[in-house]
Amino acid sequence: MTTLQLRITEISKQPGDNVFIRLAPVEGAMPHYEAGQFLTVLFEVKGKEIRRSYSICSSPDVNEALSIAVKLVENGEISKNLHHKTALGDILTTLLPNGIFTYSPVAEIRRTVFLFAAGVGITPVFSILKTALTRENQSKVVLIYSNRSQASTLFYDELNEWQQWYPERFKLIFLFSDSKRLQFARLNSFLIHDLVGANLGYDQSDALCYTCGPIDYMVMCRISLLAMGYRLDQIKKETYFIPEDEADDDDMTEKEVRDKNTYSVILEFNQNTYQLAVPYYKRILQVALEHQINVPYSCRAGICSSCVATCTDGGVRMDYNEILTDQEIAMGRVLICTGHPTQNNTRIVI
Repeated sequence: MTTLQLRITEISKQPGDNVFIRLAPVEGAMPHYEAGQFLTVLFEVKGKEIRRSYSICSSPDVNEALSIAVKLVENGEISKNLHHKTALGDILTTLLPNGIFTYSPVAEIRRTVFLFAAGVGITPVFSILKTALTRENQSKVVLIYSNRSQASTLFYDELNEWQQWYPERFKLIFLFSDSKRLQFARLNSFLIHDLVGANLGYDQSDALCYTCGPIDYMVMCRISLLAMGYRLDQIKKETYFIPEDEADDDDMTEKEVRDKNTYSVILEFNQNTYQLAVPYYKRILQVALEHQINVPYSCRAGICSSCVATCTDGGVRMDYNEILTDQEIAMGRVLICTGHPTQNNTRIVI
């Protein structure tokens, strides 16, 4: 497992109970990352390692340091630590940047990029926005950004600056729930239809749509876009919320478990092969960590992409999945953080 030592070179309070943190490597060059990825920070709490993932809001295609924004979570020990106990010059231990909510720029392509963000969901979207505008010459970018109010809007001034820099290619649409213009207060399927239809600059089949926010928000965006004729592969999603409390891995409350067998798993990782016995009440990731196998993971909740693996034999049942599409699952892709084997000799390749 490769870790990074990153020093905090700037830390500042931001609207919406957020803190902005700019980072620089203690040694060596800035780690490579793609627009839209996240950074997993490692914490030691009462002798236990806890990981939290935060989307990167800087862009690798702009001359700026690696940066994240962290929202204060009620009763969240880690976010409170970053907000109230972290200072300029402190060093954070992180994993390499990761994530599949990424944008691949093509210099002369002509397409419309629709970005949907709610609250702190703007963080990876801001990174993508900057890369698309900087690296591409023809694409048009439309950001539809929902918040409670202008005062609570993260990056409000910065986004307006980008619109001034790219007035012909960047359309910035703010939605504030406290607005007196009720039709522009909250995003809904009818408003999505109107805004997307009015701002589609090129062929619909070439458009890309990125959504980041609460799960219900993204589901609504996805269903609305699909109803408008956009393909599933044109729509990408990123869940920004990762629970602050560590769930009990052995807790099966409110879960109906019919298969209570223990199955063998053959885990291939880093050119090594491990034999594991996974009981029904444990997930594959949990057992791997118990055997001191440093497989990649972050959220443990099925809502990031750090632990994506491939099942080449046997089967895996996932308690929760907010990442993989039906097509990817059909190809054998699985999340080991929420995955349970369903057959003996289930083979997992990471």
